Amino acid sequence: MSEMRVVGIRVEPPQSQPVLLLREVDGARYLPIWIGQSEAASIALRQKGIEPPRPLTHDLIVNLIEEFGQTLVEVRIVDMQEGTFYAEMVFANDLRVSARPSDSIAVAMRAEVPIIADEEVLAEAGLLIPDEDTDEAPNEKDDEVEKFKEFLDNVSPDDFKASGGA
Repeated sequence: MSEMRVVGIRVEPPQSQPVLLLREVDGARYLPIWIGQSEAASIALRQKGIEPPRPLTHDLIVNLIEEFGQTLVEVRIVDMQEGTFYAEMVFANDLRVSARPSDSIAVAMRAEVPIIADEEVLAEAGLLIPDEDTDEAPNEKDDEVEKFKEFLDNVSPDDFKASGGA
């Protein structure tokens, strides 16, 4: 298991499909997840620190968790089948609720809990984006975003569909 952090979201033409990129906190692997428009907007708003005047769906979920006296411990990306990722929201007392990664991550960001990817998922879908040799060290975040953009220019959702082999 590896703790992940949200690097960012990018909308890729021609389908305008948003891609969420996660990176290992203590590692070098990235995990790209294609997500829906509304989840992308929710994650981007939170990442930018924008507070909507009224609770959005993911804010509502966090409010409900608190009002029902529950504690969200972490969000886990637990599986990938045929290019589709699966997640669980893990609560105190090991209560687990199956959810889409995009929704789970949007909630985790608001609840400020860790996002964890199981090793099997990272082994199957995690990517190493090679570092470019350079004499100057640009801002680490800017460099990471540039690598993300370059990666997205060369990848498609089909790259993550299971192959027929073993």
